[in-house]
Amino acid sequence: MITKSSALIATRRTRHAFTLAELLVSVFVITLIILMVTQLMTSATAITRTGHKHIDTDTQARSVFDRMALDLAQMLKRTDVDYFVKGPANYNTHGHGQGHGWGHGLGTNQQGSDQIAFFSQVPGFYPSGAHSPISLVAYRVNQSTSTNPSYLTLERMGKGLHWNGVDDNQTNSVATYPIVFLPQTIDVVTPWSAAVNNGNSCGGGSNNSCDQDYETLAPGVFRFEYYYLLKNGRLTDIPWDRDARPTQVSLTNPVNIGLTDVEAIGVTVAVIDPAGRALIDAANPNSLLNLAADLDDFASAHGRGVGNQTRYIGMMEAAWKGVLFGDATQGLPGVVNTGQTSAGTPVPPEAAKAIRVYSRYFDLKSL
Repeated sequence: MITKSSALIATRRTRHAFTLAELLVSVFVITLIILMVTQLMTSATAITRTGHKHIDTDTQARSVFDRMALDLAQMLKRTDVDYFVKGPANYNTHGHGQGHGWGHGLGTNQQGSDQIAFFSQVPGFYPSGAHSPISLVAYRVNQSTSTNPSYLTLERMGKGLHWNGVDDNQTNSVATYPIVFLPQTIDVVTPWSAAVNNGNSCGGGSNNSCDQDYETLAPGVFRFEYYYLLKNGRLTDIPWDRDARPTQVSLTNPVNIGLTDVEAIGVTVAVIDPAGRALIDAANPNSLLNLAADLDDFASAHGRGVGNQTRYIGMMEAAWKGVLFGDATQGLPGVVNTGQTSAGTPVPPEAAKAIRVYSRYFDLKSL
């Protein structure tokens, strides 16, 4: 027999229970909240990962520019010593990439990234004994072979020099040499051949691209380009004023001018983080080299712009970013969008997104 009080208790219990509809709504709301939190965490992780990649490339670029700032600030700026720098076709052409760019790739006898070598009053590697405070400093992106651990990394050489004379008999890979004065030039001194050559396999001590004084400065820098800001305000790939010196064909002919017309050197590098590089190398061992070849050289040209030139500050850097990420104004699809270089080798878009371009100008305070 059900009493009135028992029925009332049962009714109250029924009123406190959830209906099926309420349970479904609750599950839906909880699921939605979980999805939103998951999406938020995923976005935060992606942002953090990208930030870490940028921190890595930023750190490498900063270390490169800080080192170059020290070397260039102490450069011997004289007209009686040689500079191995890029210039017109009849002067140190092997120090220049020779005009490769998007759609052209790395052509025959093209080196790719630039090279530079000069004397600087900074410490350098030296086997033993007394030596001068002057070193032969050189920068290059190693382009020997993909099996070399230093392949497509920025290298720096600081070779300590004798005060005078060669008093030891060493192999080319470690030999030192006294500072030379013109007309003797850096590229004709045999023990310094690695300062002006690049691209060999470094299979032995006699190889003219090998030198144990080279050290890896930045493993993520795979492209290195420089150009000149002249005292007349123009940007150029020739280290003198062609209007003021129309007959000049080199830094020494017909007049020894050194870098007297150069106000500053602009340096641009492309840097990739280790994870991005591993992805590109896994896709194809030649992809990173082909990608570097797609990044234009700096080439000055006459035009109708300011100072009768078509090149201006930031133009080459913008072109590099167009190659990497796409630029409709230049008709470049960008490797991020195409997933490949102009040579057809694959580049994972996520790896390409990790590449960053950096530039800095170094005031030479020349004569």
